[in-house]
Amino acid sequence: MTQYLDFEKPLAEIEGKAEELRALARASEEMDLTDEAAALDVKAAALLTDLYKNLTPWRKCQVARHPERPHCMDYIDALFSDFTLLAGDRNFADDLAVIGGLARFNDQPVMVIGHEKGSDTKSRIVRNFGMARPEGYRKAIRLMEMADRFGLPVITLVDTTGAYPGKGAEERGQSEAIARTTEACLSIKVPLISVIIGEGGSGGAVAFATANRLAMLEHSVYSVISPEGCASILWKNPEKTREAAEAMRLTAQDLHKLGVADYVIDEPNGGAHRDGQATIKAVGKMIAKMLKEFKGKAGAQLVKERRQKFLDVGSKGLAG
Repeated sequence: MTQYLDFEKPLAEIEGKAEELRALARASEEMDLTDEAAALDVKAAALLTDLYKNLTPWRKCQVARHPERPHCMDYIDALFSDFTLLAGDRNFADDLAVIGGLARFNDQPVMVIGHEKGSDTKSRIVRNFGMARPEGYRKAIRLMEMADRFGLPVITLVDTTGAYPGKGAEERGQSEAIARTTEACLSIKVPLISVIIGEGGSGGAVAFATANRLAMLEHSVYSVISPEGCASILWKNPEKTREAAEAMRLTAQDLHKLGVADYVIDEPNGGAHRDGQATIKAVGKMIAKMLKEFKGKAGAQLVKERRQKFLDVGSKGLAG
């Protein structure tokens, strides 16, 4: 069953009624309710388009967090072949919130790394809801350095509310691990491209997204803190969450204007959770496009351009 967001309740009612009519028709051969159900389908399609035409930043946050959006493993399974999972940071443990390994993309050897939130209650607990611990970031560093040694492009898929803030993570050097992962992103001499597929939260996302090219799905978000956290710190009032989302300019469209995101990838009408396969296909096309932009470039040039990209962030679009 489709999980509806708060602002989708009118849509849920219409689609629910259409499904009820179909169920009645299936239960009774004498009843033909095809036309009535089809009329409701048309009405639902129009409402869906209207709802998603001009989403507010807060509603985009809700869509970005939708549990039925494709997750990291969905993209890896669909877009990459010969994926070989590489585990552990060679120091403390293997963090299952971070997935990484060798693979082929369009028959090109690459290193793919991403956050995995999990798709059901059990897997979300195992994956710690995509919130990485220090060992997850140190695993990412190990894989980036391996890719650098073998000349493999690095592709990262970002989907996290942020790094895990627990006591153990802090004791094992969470901030240091995030900083060193960001440093690794800036230092490797191979193409590094990143796609924000859902939520890009705090330094936990920056550590994977300090890339030569950054693409964002249309309804994904990327920010230094969650709107809830921002409202709590600035206003000490959780009811200010919507105002915080508006002020933070965390949408893909705003970040593209500011030069943070290089590309915005269109999502199907109603969001990625309505048509996961179409979304994954669109992301695959964008990854291929971004990889082509670095074909034949020397490592020193890649590093220089990557560093300059971040020095230039925010220098355009401020007047808007």
